Amino acid sequence: MRTIATLAELKTLTGQEIAVSDWTSISQERVQQFADATGDQQWIHTDVERSRAESPFGGTVAHGFLTLSLLPSLMESAVTMSDVKMAVNYGLNKVRFMAPVLVGSRLRGRISVLGVEDIAGGAQVIWQVTVEREGSDKPVCVAELISRRYS
Repeated sequence: MRTIATLAELKTLTGQEIAVSDWTSISQERVQQFADATGDQQWIHTDVERSRAESPFGGTVAHGFLTLSLLPSLMESAVTMSDVKMAVNYGLNKVRFMAPVLVGSRLRGRISVLGVEDIAGGAQVIWQVTVEREGSDKPVCVAELISRRYS
């Protein structure tokens, strides 16, 4: 866990990888819960037998948006800011899903600071989160996440 004392300190870290998150597991149950919550029941996510037989991935895969939805928890397990009372997601600039996330995989995020801009009461931060799958050289997702941090 990386602790950053102030938003001023965060600014000095622009352009650097600052933390790596804990690993998180992608189970079929988690994928099914996401499918149920979003209504995206495509068989490559939910039908284990059909995916083994017909999918080019050899089994079920997580939704790309499930991977994207993990960004806040990956960030939370990796970075804490002492002088921030509240943080909110503000949006995304770029998102790319470069490789499938097979059910049974473990993922973690590599977090970099791309930019920090002062706003009333805090700062707007652009983070780059590179989500990697254990045992793979290719990231599964790279996203520019924008958050607002208030002191």
